[in-house]
Amino acid sequence: MPIVTLREAIEAHVRDGDAVALEGFTHLIPFAAGQEIIRQGRRRLHLIRMTPDLVYDQMVGAGCARALTFSWGGNPGVGSAHRIREAIEAGWPQPLEVCEHSHAGMAAGYVAGAARLPFGVLRGYLGTDLARHNPAIRSVECPYTGERLATVPALNPDVTILHAQKADRSGNVLISGILGAQKEAGLAARKLLVTVEEVVEDLAAPMNAVVLPHWVITAVACVPGGAWPSYARGYYPRDNAFYIAWDEISRDRQRFTDWIARYVHGTPDFAGFLARLRADGGLA
Repeated sequence: MPIVTLREAIEAHVRDGDAVALEGFTHLIPFAAGQEIIRQGRRRLHLIRMTPDLVYDQMVGAGCARALTFSWGGNPGVGSAHRIREAIEAGWPQPLEVCEHSHAGMAAGYVAGAARLPFGVLRGYLGTDLARHNPAIRSVECPYTGERLATVPALNPDVTILHAQKADRSGNVLISGILGAQKEAGLAARKLLVTVEEVVEDLAAPMNAVVLPHWVITAVACVPGGAWPSYARGYYPRDNAFYIAWDEISRDRQRFTDWIARYVHGTPDFAGFLARLRADGGLA
């Protein structure tokens, strides 16, 4: 399992048309990887994420996506994800097909995918009208009790990308702190890419931390700060000011396009992005 640059990882493993999941729940969101996908001009992606927030707002607005499977979308604590919203409502920069679930439904899909089962089962959805809008939601009768249960198809991304605190030199990865569906999304994928804050000799994993073994990981890239503006426990806090600033940046097509041109396409990598943003006063 090689430790490579992020550019090399995306270039080798993310293809146009892939189903790609960038997971991380409030914490350890793989922003650097999302921006590298934009920088390399990937197109027609089916994006999968429980909570598509700023990272997918950037990717959708940059024209990377044709479809989105999700369970909540927005700018957390601020408001709408304006680029996602305009893609759905107005087809700009291109139409976006959506498949909406609840958090429980997405989790069940990832768990089924990780177990290599065809579908997940849950008690949610029954009695709601979401199934009328999402034909993927169906039901089965329990063979033991006769109870009618909701089902969702397994989620098996072509590529899942995570951000984590550490990897060792063998490629084992440590994730600690708040977890969403990172482990399940990683194990459900055909390929798993992980960006980390640092590469160390010994993970020194604390109790209840998640350690992803090297044999389930396709590639690791060391990208310090790679979850910014979300936070990485033990490394840096959430940049709440940027989430607020993003609301204005993303509202206007031209302002958004200019921002992507200057800060993503106009920089060679995530370190360059952070340096330019800091020089322009957009990063403390």
